[in-house]
Amino acid sequence: MSLAPPDRIETEADLGLGAAVLVARDARFAPILAETGPLPLRRRPDGFAALLAAIVGQQVSTASAAAILGRLEAAGYAEEGAVLTASDEDLRACGLSRPKLRYIRALAEARLDYAGLRSEPTDVVVERLVALPGIGRWTAEIYAMFALGHVDAFPAGDLALQVAAARAFGLSARPSEARLRAMAEDWSPVRAVAACALWAYYRLDTSREGVL
Repeated sequence: MSLAPPDRIETEADLGLGAAVLVARDARFAPILAETGPLPLRRRPDGFAALLAAIVGQQVSTASAAAILGRLEAAGYAEEGAVLTASDEDLRACGLSRPKLRYIRALAEARLDYAGLRSEPTDVVVERLVALPGIGRWTAEIYAMFALGHVDAFPAGDLALQVAAARAFGLSARPSEARLRAMAEDWSPVRAVAACALWAYYRLDTSREGVL
């Protein structure tokens, strides 16, 4: 009898069950998971702060993103209302680039129905989020994974995932987003667990974090 995947990734037990389903789908993940050990949960509360973190994390190292987020939080700018009333100079002083400052203001002005997003499927979450400036598919899929616990979201545009897949599966070149997304079809309905496994492998293989 085949294993049923978890409905959401809310706990380490959910990740463990998802990992078992993943190995049943693709046995190549068995040695990867044996090497990485238990996968980190990395859940975060949903809402404005989670999308703020995702935007800040775009195209910078995890260390740089964590430093900027720390400065924003220390200054009290991790909430919608505070962002709307803060000056550009105050936000820039926390390390935000001009484009990210614009994206974060647009996010605050959108006043998203975060509670309503909790019950939507991944494709709807992605569609609604990418309609906002500065939120691309990667950011939307990261939010679906880590803030909403979607078990089958997969940010195929992530560079670390592409590098990890190439190394883990002995590919001759780093796969494109389209190729990795096609590869990931075999890992459904637990593609988010596959992403977590590949990020953990990337961390071991390169001594660098793959995602904030």
